[in-house]
Amino acid sequence: MLPQTEGLRGPGVRSWSEVSDMARLAENVGFDSLWVVDHLLYQLDGEDQPRGVWEAWSFLSALAAITERVELGTLVLAMGWRNPALLAKMADTVDEISGGRLILGLGSGYHRLEYEAFGFPFDYKVSRFEEAIHIVCGLLRDGQIDYTGTYHSARDCELKPRGPRANGPPILIGTNTGSPRMQVLTARYADMWNLYYDITHNTVAGYIQALPELEQACALQGRDMSTLESTVAVLLADSSADNWWDRLPSGLAAKPLVPLTGPPESIAKELIRYDQAGVSHVQISLEPTTCASIEAFAPVLDVLDAHSN
Repeated sequence: MLPQTEGLRGPGVRSWSEVSDMARLAENVGFDSLWVVDHLLYQLDGEDQPRGVWEAWSFLSALAAITERVELGTLVLAMGWRNPALLAKMADTVDEISGGRLILGLGSGYHRLEYEAFGFPFDYKVSRFEEAIHIVCGLLRDGQIDYTGTYHSARDCELKPRGPRANGPPILIGTNTGSPRMQVLTARYADMWNLYYDITHNTVAGYIQALPELEQACALQGRDMSTLESTVAVLLADSSADNWWDRLPSGLAAKPLVPLTGPPESIAKELIRYDQAGVSHVQISLEPTTCASIEAFAPVLDVLDAHSN
């Protein structure tokens, strides 16, 4: 996961020059994917002022042009401030620029501050998302749609020319526990799903505990859950990190958020446990994210590669 947010994953604001260097380095040392978050302003619980954030889609488009091998994902785009038909067009175009390396991560959004600051409606978020994901999937998978809803419409809309994949990039939906409607939409539309480390409490056990809700949603949709690829974001930190997680007012659901740390072998061992639990893709959030911390993670990748072989 690349740094975009002021003061998170490293001090201050990272310039595009810095982030692009990190992206190239991560590709060179063996990471399989690069990810961007999608916020406009971000304020941690207990903080007085919001942090600035570089816009995700602009970064993603540039990353598609400067990298060659890694997959490029959004974790996740907030559908609340993007027209879904235009988003499908943008996704197919970035998939073309990248040569078929995009993973389109989508969510309903949750951070009221940025919605209100930038003038986007915050009400009926899941209902708006339900219409939007229907349009996005219709255009990316079928190339056309004719739809009118309460919040969104795309009348006799076609997606052409098409990118390198006939059915567009895979769609990932970011989910939360206790949101049955979003779970059902994930089971209905997604190729992949994601749990963030604040939901799993950065543990394999937390991931396993979240599975029954999605299993139930898949059953309701008549879908084999094994056809839905699992992904999990994992927080790692070294001794130089700003431990913002310790300053959260009351922890998360009364449980502390503890970053993964230690020598490469122990970190790799923990990541392998995610693989054994059925997770196919882990998004690594490094605190701090620097060229040095990316290089320091390379031995972990070597252990993981040896394990997979």
